[in-house]
Amino acid sequence: MSYLLAIDSGNTAIKWGVMDKNNWIDKGSVTQTHRDSLGVTWKKIPKPSQITISNVAGSPAEQSLTLIFKQLYWTVDVNWVSSKNYQCGVKNYYDNPSQLGSDRWAALIAAWRMKQQGCLVVCIGTTMTVDILSNQGEFMGGIILPGFDMMQSALVNQTALLTYPSKGCFQKLPHNTQDAMTSGVIHALTGAIEQMYRTFTKDLNYHNPKCIISGKGAQAVLPYIGIADKEWVDDLVLEGLRIISLEDSSAVFT
Repeated sequence: MSYLLAIDSGNTAIKWGVMDKNNWIDKGSVTQTHRDSLGVTWKKIPKPSQITISNVAGSPAEQSLTLIFKQLYWTVDVNWVSSKNYQCGVKNYYDNPSQLGSDRWAALIAAWRMKQQGCLVVCIGTTMTVDILSNQGEFMGGIILPGFDMMQSALVNQTALLTYPSKGCFQKLPHNTQDAMTSGVIHALTGAIEQMYRTFTKDLNYHNPKCIISGKGAQAVLPYIGIADKEWVDDLVLEGLRIISLEDSSAVFT
């Protein structure tokens, strides 16, 4: 039996999954500050025949992961994913296609394979990205802004009197500082998503595009997004890495 190890190395955390020919058989997550512990964790999984990685955490994360593979004596092909002009049915219209984050690229590929139609692809983690995918599988463009925790941290770190010993709750008319901060961040994030949706439907004249939302910060925002046809998808980037691996001729599952 051959196995794929897919790794989503993000700004804050590393998510990973192991799959056989048909199914995910194990998944996990660890913060970047504790990534060295992955060597112990991965000793317990089947040895992969291929490793596919999206890494947006820079060379320190790449070096750490490479060292772990060596320590585990995994002499297998490692595919460090980078965005391309075209892959898995998705056309990339970024000015410089290779500069599009590999996590965004994998998420777009997963969304296209799932829906095969126009989608607003939202990933909420350390940052939030909102990307437009056309009915023809074209990445038309997108935005990047701070995620939930980063926005709240910026308020605390850049002001003298704003603190949040505990997170507040969303309120339409907040009456305390914690609720005001939490509500403001949710308004900012949902407002950005809804504005991109309006751009999609009004400026680009698309009718009822899907809205796919993923990422660890999605659950805090999802109930307040004013888009009827929205869907939360777990591990969208890992799904994209799986699709990329399966299309790669070197990925042979027996």
